[in-house]
Amino acid sequence: MAYTGVVASIWIVLGIYIASRFYPNYSHSKQFCSELGAFGSPTQKLSPAINNYPLGALFILFGYYLIISHQFHLPTVAIGAMVIIHGVCTWVCGFFPMDADAYTKSPSQSCKIHTWSGLIMLLSFIIAPLIVTFSSFYPVPLRYLSAFCVLGCFYFSFRLAKALKLKSVPGLHQRLSYGFQILWLFIYSIFVIA
Repeated sequence: MAYTGVVASIWIVLGIYIASRFYPNYSHSKQFCSELGAFGSPTQKLSPAINNYPLGALFILFGYYLIISHQFHLPTVAIGAMVIIHGVCTWVCGFFPMDADAYTKSPSQSCKIHTWSGLIMLLSFIIAPLIVTFSSFYPVPLRYLSAFCVLGCFYFSFRLAKALKLKSVPGLHQRLSYGFQILWLFIYSIFVIA
């Protein structure tokens, strides 16, 4: 189970790429990752099957591993809980698709659930690296890298908000924002294994 964090970090990149190959004219820069599983998309069933459901399981297994292997260290237990929450919300996002139109003024109930779940995912992987950043239990290089990943996530989340208003390249900024979170998971997982 110690390797599930590393596997999840690689799986998400490959899964999104593979699903996009079955979506004609899909744009990684202009479209959200979730549009692969949106209502009516060519990959509505495929994307959650190869992305959300296995990824959710990998996140949950890694979070569980952190909790059972460090049950007397509260910061690591809290990180494990955040990873589990991230995994559960990954499942929710797969089960409740977003609307086909990412800019719709009246989103469906499914899209609202998807959006709130995505927000919780974002927060869970902000809280987890912040715990590392401010915990003296972890080595200084890992703490600095965790802080760097949080700052990168914040910066590209801000750019994402601007891109949404301009309807330009929100997909690019979403990938970079979440990319910093996945980079943190990968680095933290390597630390745990080592």
